[in-house]
Amino acid sequence: MSQNLMPDETRQQIGGIVRQLHDALQTLGYDAVLHEVTQEIPDARERLAYVGAMTEQAADRVLTLVDMAKPECTSLVEQGRALLAADPPPDQLKAFAERSVEVASLQQDALNDIMMAQDFQDLSGQVINKVIKIISRTEKQLLELLVSTTPPPKVETPAVLEGPQTPDKAMKQDDVDDLLASLGF
Repeated sequence: MSQNLMPDETRQQIGGIVRQLHDALQTLGYDAVLHEVTQEIPDARERLAYVGAMTEQAADRVLTLVDMAKPECTSLVEQGRALLAADPPPDQLKAFAERSVEVASLQQDALNDIMMAQDFQDLSGQVINKVIKIISRTEKQLLELLVSTTPPPKVETPAVLEGPQTPDKAMKQDDVDDLLASLGF
């Protein structure tokens, strides 16, 4: 026997357990909670997708700004070093060049740290996408459960309308007289 196939007896026992669980949930009113949850899941999924999209946009914006700022810092470092290499640089120019190199180098390091810190977005985006898939799969399973366990709607017989009838449906006077005569009137 294949491992994927259950013996009929086991399948029947599991089916019985599921029926008992369903009946217990209905008795306790949890079927209404399931309905409520199935209404909330799409909203939660959409909100989570929105958070993921906004996080990705913010990370992309930060990385773009870092990419724009880095060349300026690199250029400033290079120009400062070139000034320092001049023979002999004036004292004020030397102090300015040294400070420019120092600040630009610190800014480059900060920009690199900012860029590296954006790796959270990639990881959080992956987690958010996995959670969205789990929520979607759970929603589908809950909806299938609700559809399979919800009793079919009761078909009510149409009520017989009393009151005036259309001429083609109304009893003729002769028919009324015959009916009354048969009843002894």
